Amino acid sequence: MNAPSTLATRLLTERPRPRGIASRRYAHWLAVGTVCLGAFLGQLTASITALVYPALQRHFGTGFAAVEWVALAYLLVLVALLAPVGRLSDLVGRKTVYLGGFALFGLASLGAGFAGNLGTLVACRAVQAVGGAMMQANSVALVARGVPEHAMRRALGIQAAAQGLGLALGPSLGGLLVEHASWRWVFWINVPVALVGLLAGWFLLPRTHRPDAGPDARPVPRPLPRPRGAARPDPEDGRFDLAGLLLLAGSTTALLLALSTASGLPLPGWAVAALLLASVLSGLGLVRQERRAARPILAPGLVNTPGVRPGLAVSLIGYLLLFCPLVLGPVLFAEAGLSTGRAALVITVLPAAFAVAATAGGVLLPRGWSDVARCRFGAALAGAGLLGWALLPAAGAPALAAAVPLLVAGFGLGLLLPANNALVMRAIPAECSAVGGGMVNMARSLGTALGTALPVLGVHLAGPVPAGRGVLLALAAVAALAVLLTRPVRRR
Repeated sequence: MNAPSTLATRLLTERPRPRGIASRRYAHWLAVGTVCLGAFLGQLTASITALVYPALQRHFGTGFAAVEWVALAYLLVLVALLAPVGRLSDLVGRKTVYLGGFALFGLASLGAGFAGNLGTLVACRAVQAVGGAMMQANSVALVARGVPEHAMRRALGIQAAAQGLGLALGPSLGGLLVEHASWRWVFWINVPVALVGLLAGWFLLPRTHRPDAGPDARPVPRPLPRPRGAARPDPEDGRFDLAGLLLLAGSTTALLLALSTASGLPLPGWAVAALLLASVLSGLGLVRQERRAARPILAPGLVNTPGVRPGLAVSLIGYLLLFCPLVLGPVLFAEAGLSTGRAALVITVLPAAFAVAATAGGVLLPRGWSDVARCRFGAALAGAGLLGWALLPAAGAPALAAAVPLLVAGFGLGLLLPANNALVMRAIPAECSAVGGGMVNMARSLGTALGTALPVLGVHLAGPVPAGRGVLLALAAVAALAVLLTRPVRRR
């Protein structure tokens, strides 16, 4: 009778690191390295998937609008689960949830590679996103808690470099696997990385939860800023805003389904209007729910803090600008006659430049530049690169010609996004930093989802080359909007 509960207790009880590891002076850097494996894996998955779309279309005999759900299913589940997984981690321990994320991610990746139809593949990607949320919701907290205060900035920079490496490696690795092996290896490649991360985390991550420490060991967080009329939360109230979560998931899913239906997904014509209406109504319901909830998942009080709302909008725009070219590029290069491998190498220029600029781009800028100046310059540079790509002639040598504007756009985005994140976190009170970081992650995931869906819509409506130019011109205009939205904020 007690065997299942005993097994569950053992699985949910965090084990400390071996004494021989915990006593080392560099033990915290071993923990940071383990977190970097999860950061690398998450961004590798995000950037490698775009290269598999044409192969999936041929294998399953379906359209672009259907195969894009291999990415959208992952992103939608990730957006919906970041907040509740963070709450779960506070209850059972960040190490436990993080290791469970590695295990679930690896198993779902194995299943995705064996998928016999597109529906099974999309379902495996949704399960994979659950594991991704378990890792992503805990990564920053594990780094911040696992290193000394004086090493935190350096540790977070190393984590950002791991994310940039995964983002940069994804397109070229995906192109090589699709061209020389099979699309299935795009998912199977995650399995050994997840296994290494699981073993490393078990031995190298410190314990983050002690159920025997008693309630006095758990610090009571300060209440979040509340909008007018909102209920006052009880610090010991463990309830979760389930209604807000369902409304958020319903609004984003309906919007992306509407875009997919307009992009050629085989649903009735009236479904677009119905889905758009459902998205708007769910969004309005979400705003009302979040204003009334004692513990809202979107924290309207923080969103209304000066500087936070435009900062979240710029974060969404930045990832929209980053992922639109990753989805659009393979289509344009295939139309120009490039092989999958060559196209992948050209596309890699964008995330590679992003990774370099995000980690070391500040060295090339004037020393006195503020984060606001970096944001505006980065957004302008990204817009210039995308505009330059849009104005290229369709004929000629597309590989060499497109590499230069992709390099410029990627470098600009690498300057924009870290500086914008610093502005957002500076505007948020220190005691609310975890919630603020979660909102930044949501904005990033929504921007990635829109960056996946909008190019597919454009290609369906206008064809690859005209749509490519139209989408790129629109992205350049959106980059200009990011310049206008960036503004100084006061430290809180």
